[in-house]
Amino acid sequence: MNVTVLERTDRFKRFGGPIQLASNALQIMKDMDEDLFNGVMEKFTFTGDKMNGIKDGIRSEWYAKFDLAGPAESRNMPYTGVIDRPDLQEIYLNAVPKGVIHNGDAVVGYKKNPKGPGVKVQMESGKEVEGDILIGADGIWSAVRASMRDEPAKGDGSGVAYSGYTVFAGELKYDSPDNGEVGYKVYIGPGQYFVITDIGNGCYQWYAFLARAPGSAETEEKPNGAGSYLKDIFTGWSPEIHAILDATKDYEIEQRDLYDRPPSVLKSWTDGGSVALLGDSVHAMMPNLGQGGCQAIEDAYVLVQELGGAKRRSSLESKMMNYRGRRLIRSAAVHGLSRFASDIIILGFDTPAKIVKDEKTGGLRFENFNYAGVVTKILQPILPIFFMLQFAFLYDGWKNEAAIDFKATAGFVAVGGIILLLGVGTEAGLAGVGVAFETLLGGEALDAFLLNL
Repeated sequence: MNVTVLERTDRFKRFGGPIQLASNALQIMKDMDEDLFNGVMEKFTFTGDKMNGIKDGIRSEWYAKFDLAGPAESRNMPYTGVIDRPDLQEIYLNAVPKGVIHNGDAVVGYKKNPKGPGVKVQMESGKEVEGDILIGADGIWSAVRASMRDEPAKGDGSGVAYSGYTVFAGELKYDSPDNGEVGYKVYIGPGQYFVITDIGNGCYQWYAFLARAPGSAETEEKPNGAGSYLKDIFTGWSPEIHAILDATKDYEIEQRDLYDRPPSVLKSWTDGGSVALLGDSVHAMMPNLGQGGCQAIEDAYVLVQELGGAKRRSSLESKMMNYRGRRLIRSAAVHGLSRFASDIIILGFDTPAKIVKDEKTGGLRFENFNYAGVVTKILQPILPIFFMLQFAFLYDGWKNEAAIDFKATAGFVAVGGIILLLGVGTEAGLAGVGVAFETLLGGEALDAFLLNL
């Protein structure tokens, strides 16, 4: 199979922060190319073998820990972890034969061959490139998707939706007191949350997720810089949050609005046997589960299997449809879980209700006994079960051998339903349990699920 990679950038640069690769994606790498996998391991920082979980953002106490090691070990899979994007990119580039990658010209559209198989790819320069198959792996603002569906790449009608959240991210050298013991911590509280993760070599990355209108980076003033702005936003929150914010320079902080797009059962992933979409171009998702890149790797794994089994050009269309059929529901479910994690943490969770003994008077004091606080406390023993079922779903289904893993899916949907029902009365619950269930199942994946029954 002769492959050409068409790349917009004129040359590859070391750019971007770490990316999480979970056990499902690492297992695929190992299965497909063990030398490449070993190269990744040389640059990898494991988080899945450490303590991970959710902390009370106000009190700094552990709220719920989740076991990433056990599910990987029981399936003989690599631990989840992180690698710098430039390192990962370099490993892949070194594995590709010379002459395969063509830099400096962007794909802007395509035309199918009207007289038979094949496709002409239209480039920004006006040049055309011909081939049997075009794989659109050109990101959330995909020109290939826009051409396939006759819709804009961005804005209204593109299918890309603003998530309702903006994220501040910082990356720095940091002397964390729990270095080597904790992989990542999610601090929950009223209306927002904060994440700190170990990215190796004494470096850490943090994220602050806030519910804001799109474009808030330009509309909200930050006269004293982003760090000072966030310290004000997180006033009264854990000293652990403020310690890492104090250590972060303003030039180490970036802000971006978060967009996603659910994979659609109503719109095509493929165009006959000539064109297919992959990764963010068809199922861009929220970063909460760290599964965006992992799901793109699963796409690639299934595509290789399907196209590798094609003996004739006439069979390509059925192979493309098999690819879509194997990936649609699973990718939609992961998309839904990622959005569900954002919505339930910000809209449904609060500081957990707690009864404490007053050290001065000896009497009992009731803290945060509002509806959301009580619900958050009730959910405390349920969440580890949900996480266990979620990881079972992610790790058991990496081969995508069936359209849906009924056993794994039923578990997290049932427990997720309990979480949603308890959320009624919070802002998330008032948004509608039916809408929330649709989010949990990945939106249009519910339709796809019913079509596969």
